[in-house]
Amino acid sequence: MKKILVLGGDGFCGWPTSLHLSALGHDVHIVDNLSRRAIDEELGADSLTPIASMEDRLAAWEETGGTPIAFTNLDCAADYYGLRDLIATYEPDTIIQFAEQRAAPYSMRNEECKIYTVNNNISATHNVLAAIADLRADIHVVHLGTMGVYGYDGDGLQIPEGYLDVQVSADDGSKFDRSILYPTNPGSVYHMTKSMDQLMFQFYAKNDGMRITDLHQGIVWGTQTEETRRHENLINRFDYDGDYGTVLNRFLMQAAVNHPLTVHGTGGQTRAFIHIQDTVQCLALAVANPPERGDRVKILNQMTETHRVRDLAYLVADATGADVAMVDNPRNEAAENDLWVSNKGFIDLGLKPMTLQDGLLTETIEISQKYADRCLMNMIPCVSTWTDGQKPGVVQDVIAAE
Repeated sequence: MKKILVLGGDGFCGWPTSLHLSALGHDVHIVDNLSRRAIDEELGADSLTPIASMEDRLAAWEETGGTPIAFTNLDCAADYYGLRDLIATYEPDTIIQFAEQRAAPYSMRNEECKIYTVNNNISATHNVLAAIADLRADIHVVHLGTMGVYGYDGDGLQIPEGYLDVQVSADDGSKFDRSILYPTNPGSVYHMTKSMDQLMFQFYAKNDGMRITDLHQGIVWGTQTEETRRHENLINRFDYDGDYGTVLNRFLMQAAVNHPLTVHGTGGQTRAFIHIQDTVQCLALAVANPPERGDRVKILNQMTETHRVRDLAYLVADATGADVAMVDNPRNEAAENDLWVSNKGFIDLGLKPMTLQDGLLTETIEISQKYADRCLMNMIPCVSTWTDGQKPGVVQDVIAAE
């Protein structure tokens, strides 16, 4: 049993992870400033699934037999000394860092969102590292990063797990072998902050011998895990709006309300995906398999499959009878790309991936249909653009499902 501090434990990934770790017998303490709920109010959006208050969530967990989970309302980015004192008092074995603004579109929405994303994400992560260093504590830090730090060039090279072995030539012709962080190529301010996180991790692992695992996660889809199914007040978020809704969940919700599936550009963007159930299992595996003190940062690609966006749209269309709409792409990215990713680390640790072919798509369709009456149709279009002059959400063509 480990004592685990989950920063950002009220969020889309943090909440089900907290429950899963608690169900495994760990002592879990959630820290969150409930900022994701505040952003919903700012945007005029809401989760498709009804989200109970934190008090009701935690009470439902105990009511269904879960070990009590403690909660502290604290801003990890703004209240360094509050965070430091909590770490000193609780003495966790592991800190999981979810406390970052997680949406690329939101980070590109306007200058205020860009500044907030940088200030929140960088400060929250660095405050954790600085506190651990100041306390001279041997705490394993597990950080949820993103596959997006690698960019989407589509050059055919398999993306390794964090590091690239290179050979550097000196002026005299001699050769030197080096292992470097795989070059980052962020596509948004959000992805840029995750790239900057990597450098902070590299420094603190080298300078302070800190044990750090950085998980580069693909796009998460689905809603429920084994633990969130126990009670309606435990249900996870289902974001569908243009800023926070992940692409597959957006397609499933659009199908449920008879809205054409909005494919940006040609839909030729290849992305890595993972179901939320696999996300929580990967986090548990990372917690159980920390690097040794003095090791370099352990980087694992947290994904299970890759798909082109248009292929996902037609998969959902075939399952639901929805139409597919090609709309202008609000992002500044290549129209088409390939993606080849190694996930050997988690496979070696025992992960048995669940994929779209495992029947989970049906369950998510049922969730989206059950709560379809909560959908706000005006939140469907993506209105955050990467560059001036773009016209997000303009329908180019509507194609009937086959």
